[in-house]
Amino acid sequence: MKPQFPHILLVNPWIHDFAAYDVWAKPYGLLWLAGILRAHGFSVSYIDCLDRFHPRNNPVDPAKRGGRGPYLKERLAKPEGLFDVPRYFSRYGIRPEWFRQDLAQSPNPDLILVTGLMTYWYPGVAETVRELRHFFPEAPVVLGGIYATLCRDHAKRATGATAIFEGAAADQILGVVEKYTGRAKAQRFDSDNLDSYPCPAFDLQREIGYVPLLTSLGCPYSCDYCASNILQPRRMLKSPEHVLGEIRYWYDNYGVKNFAFYDDALLVNSEKHAVPLFERIIGAGLDIRLHTPNAVHIREITKKTARLMAAAGVSTLRLGLETLDFDRRTMDRKVREGEFFQAAAYLREAGFTSDRLGAYLLVGLPGQEMAAVENAIRMVKQTGIAPILAYYSPIPQTAMWPAAVRASRYDLEADPIYTNNAIFPCQPAFNWQQLSRLKRLTAS
Repeated sequence: MKPQFPHILLVNPWIHDFAAYDVWAKPYGLLWLAGILRAHGFSVSYIDCLDRFHPRNNPVDPAKRGGRGPYLKERLAKPEGLFDVPRYFSRYGIRPEWFRQDLAQSPNPDLILVTGLMTYWYPGVAETVRELRHFFPEAPVVLGGIYATLCRDHAKRATGATAIFEGAAADQILGVVEKYTGRAKAQRFDSDNLDSYPCPAFDLQREIGYVPLLTSLGCPYSCDYCASNILQPRRMLKSPEHVLGEIRYWYDNYGVKNFAFYDDALLVNSEKHAVPLFERIIGAGLDIRLHTPNAVHIREITKKTARLMAAAGVSTLRLGLETLDFDRRTMDRKVREGEFFQAAAYLREAGFTSDRLGAYLLVGLPGQEMAAVENAIRMVKQTGIAPILAYYSPIPQTAMWPAAVRASRYDLEADPIYTNNAIFPCQPAFNWQQLSRLKRLTAS
């Protein structure tokens, strides 16, 4: 007989990479599932292999740097095929022996849920799954997330998971649990109403240095390099009142002051969404700081939205510029040249200083000339906005994927490991001198 209340273990896996840093990065989807399961009466526990606040680690102030910070890391051998990359490769996260000790203290799970984010991080997912299956050989391990959705067949072969789950799981997780535990629960929220969903269980973390906010799902744009419409094809919005309620909950009960927007299109249709949201945040008078690591759409920045973001406490504002080479602008149609310079003027007028502003510039696109990147860096700096290099990672199923495959010096279709943005896979070769020059140019 199946237990009345099955226990479900959720695990955020290690990262294996050349570089990794916690820039307001949390497994939102996994913790959202934890909140949904707990709200439906299931017993849940959570282990974060990236936990910067593990008790066996050196103590860290969770509020330092606005919640950001370095992961613990341990050097590993480079993956086969990348031995020529002149960079160290590491496991980022807690020590394996700490993970095993945490597993030994965990209740035996009836089901294990694991997420996978970047496609080229799958070696860390595979290592995590191996440890889980060793400790709990009877428990099914279901892998979901971005990697599982974009690279399903590879995930089935490479990770050792019992099953792979594609796509958004929030309104389907109860069916997954029923399939693997035999315990059925009637859904207590409306799949078409984000306000009715249970909130993510951020309280399962050891420390809460910041809380991610997802005020909307999906994006109306279809940029050639982006997988947003593949991962979340439906556009949905939370009400401003509901979002403010989330902020108040974490602020009042856990003292959280840093909040990071995870939206792909926060400012789109701003008069009905972002404007009333920022107005309510301003009216609440909370001592908080807001961050937009996913970048906002420049076209949506008006004099009004700039003023409201400044007044609401946006202290880290990232703009999705991507390129000032407008001959390449067919890859997206998010912004025109005049719109960028007008937005920059509105932001300066609203009081945003250069230390709060940054514009992402894609580097390493198929066929991209570094001279164009250097020119874009100089032009962005003239506006008083800091240029931030965003290294291009080829993403399967996107419109740019075929061009990336043709341009890459690696066989991208053979192994997601070659899509790692740290190695500039679509450039003729990795060039430290060239990269150092771009970094110096952005910093000067």
